[in-house]
Amino acid sequence: MKKSIALVAMAFGVTSAFAQDLTSKKGEPFLPEAGDYAIGIDATPFLNYAGNFFGKGAANVAPTFDFHNTNYVITGKKFKDANNAYRASLRVGLSKYTSKAQVIDAGITSAPTYPALPSMKEDKGSFGSTNVALSAGVEKRRGKTRLQGVYGAEAALGLTSSSEKYTYGNALSTTVDVVNYATTDFGNNIVADTYGNAARITKNKAGAFFTIGARAFVGAEYFVAPKISIGGEFGWGLGLGIQGKSTTTIESTNGTSVGTQEITGDKFSAIVLDTDNTNTFFGPSASLRLNLHF
Repeated sequence: MKKSIALVAMAFGVTSAFAQDLTSKKGEPFLPEAGDYAIGIDATPFLNYAGNFFGKGAANVAPTFDFHNTNYVITGKKFKDANNAYRASLRVGLSKYTSKAQVIDAGITSAPTYPALPSMKEDKGSFGSTNVALSAGVEKRRGKTRLQGVYGAEAALGLTSSSEKYTYGNALSTTVDVVNYATTDFGNNIVADTYGNAARITKNKAGAFFTIGARAFVGAEYFVAPKISIGGEFGWGLGLGIQGKSTTTIESTNGTSVGTQEITGDKFSAIVLDTDNTNTFFGPSASLRLNLHF
């Protein structure tokens, strides 16, 4: 952290002599103009990389082009004019994948004769998830040098959900421990029922989590090069989160009969009015951000 602070201070010091000159020696403007776009990324890897040259500590690692938000939203701006911009963040993530595995056929009681292969059956797990995040707002700027103040307001919403479905080649038996010896463990589908018997999940649907919020923000950016700035902001806003109940269906046997259970999870809701240092309501972001204008 000390290295990063020193690096930022050096950047300010080196460029201080040109603080009033808003164009480079090649005539390139430092500040954004009407019609410009911008994207924001995490500045920390770049500051650490440069700082390690001076600290001579651990081996230097090349910086990465990182999201500055843990929910992987892409953030950007469009400038209406030099002092006003529209800003937005977006993530639309949809995934679905299937895993298949071969398991021993629990219905075969005799061992195969060499070189015949044992009889097998197929288990299948299907997994899906949805991640949607969106924010939109307005940003105003002030300042006559490379140091620009920013302020404004934005609103945001988000939705996450996930589901799992399993089909098994071997039906449960009251005489054979199919769950432990003839069922594929896909990672979290082998559980226990409410009586402590070995069980396996057939369906699992997590409760959808919905968030909505609005915030005002204030911050600053310093343009270290033409159309490249490092900045950060603080905000104050209201956020609401609601998570629905989850539903899990399992099947098991107690040794005399086979049965199923549907287990319902808890609901959750929260309301928050507080300060922050993020630019959306979808998780913590970098304290310092690198903004690229074009």
